[in-house]
Formats: sequence, structure tokens, C-alpha cells
Amino acid sequence: MHFEGIVAIQAPREKVWNFLTNPDFVSQCAPGIKSVDVIIPDKKFRAVAAVGFGSISTTFDNEIEFVELIDLEFAKVKVHGKAPGSAVDALGEMKLSDGEDGATNLNWSAEITIVGTIASLASRMLGGVTNKLTGIFFSCVKKKIEE
Repeated sequence: MHFEGIVAIQAPREKVWNFLTNPDFVSQCAPGIKSVDVIIPDKKFRAVAAVGFGSISTTFDNEIEFVELIDLEFAKVKVHGKAPGSAVDALGEMKLSDGEDGATNLNWSAEITIVGTIASLASRMLGGVTNKLTGIFFSCVKKKIEE
């Protein structure tokens, strides 16, 4: 599944970058996050997240790694998550650029693959639920950064 979007955030690029590259800050907005542990500072971390698709829910143990960082401009992150009978792999990118009136434009994309029990039982709901969760996430990110 492919997802993408653009979010205009009324804040300097440095503030947006510092928020989005800090797992402790990002986890405040990521739906279902139960815990975050840094494995390698500024590089790799682990997050436990509960995900539900209708009446089907499970907990994923995710390993997240920044695979490319260009300070204040670009980040690429790779995610591999495991749950009983299921797995998720994702590759996400964010590009920051200057917007109007001091805003920062966040152009993001994600390629997500879910396999196993969750994928087979909830396949018709995956896209809609993922769209809803990304909307909640970016709304929270915008609000927290603009405070």
C-alpha cells in the first residue's frame, strides 16, 4: 500500500525536523504506541504498538531505523514489525521545504506491506484504517509543533 501527503506546519524547519527525528516526540502522536526504546541514538529504535482493524487487534514489536538523513531536509526510515502470525514492513520518507509565511512544508510518503493473519482477516479495512491513523498522526504532529 502506498500513502503520501503534504502537511504545512507553521514553524521553522529546524523545529519540525527536531520533532520528527526524535522517537520520544513522534511516539506522542503515533496511535497505539505502548513503548519506545532507543537502541542506537539518532539511528535505531524499537517501538511496541497495538493496532486494531475492526474487531481484530494485535500488538506489533517494531524495529525502526533511519537509513538516510540529510539534516533539515530529508529522512528515510525503514520499519520491520512482528506480531503473532503477522508482519509489517514499511519504508517512509519525509522531505522538508520552506513554505509561505515562515511555514515548513512536510512532504511525506510511505510504502507499507502487511502479511499474515492480520492481512488476510482485515484486508478490506487496511487502507481505510491506515488513512485514518495517518490523519490522526499528522494532525497531532502539526498541533504539537505549532504550540
